[in-house]
Amino acid sequence: MRVTPFVLLVAATFGGAALAKLPPPTPEAKAKTDETAARTAWSDKVAAYQLCQSMDRTAEAYRARVRSIGKEAPPAEATPPCTDPGPFSYTPPSAKPLEASEAHSPAGNATSPPSTPAHAVDVTGPKRSP
Repeated sequence: MRVTPFVLLVAATFGGAALAKLPPPTPEAKAKTDETAARTAWSDKVAAYQLCQSMDRTAEAYRARVRSIGKEAPPAEATPPCTDPGPFSYTPPSAKPLEASEAHSPAGNATSPPSTPAHAVDVTGPKRSP
């Protein structure tokens, strides 16, 4: 089987596009993504809450039906109560102040003299005449 140059050209074109890097998202797009992730997490909690309530209702209906027949219902197992996640609320994280964003600050003023009492003459040596 022969591969035509056209197929190779198409594969190279789309292969290069697949390997290209996307630019970093804008702050607005990142905020929108964060809010969407928060909303998804909240909806997962709501679904878990509704499932918990449904399981409790089903177990209680089963116990009631068994008792109505005249049999002894099995004891209910101790399970944690269903927790309501409440209404959705999203508070975007506040921007970090410049100091907390790991930006480098200029060095502070010296509060004491250097640790060695060397004078300029001692460090550089005496001036030499030409």
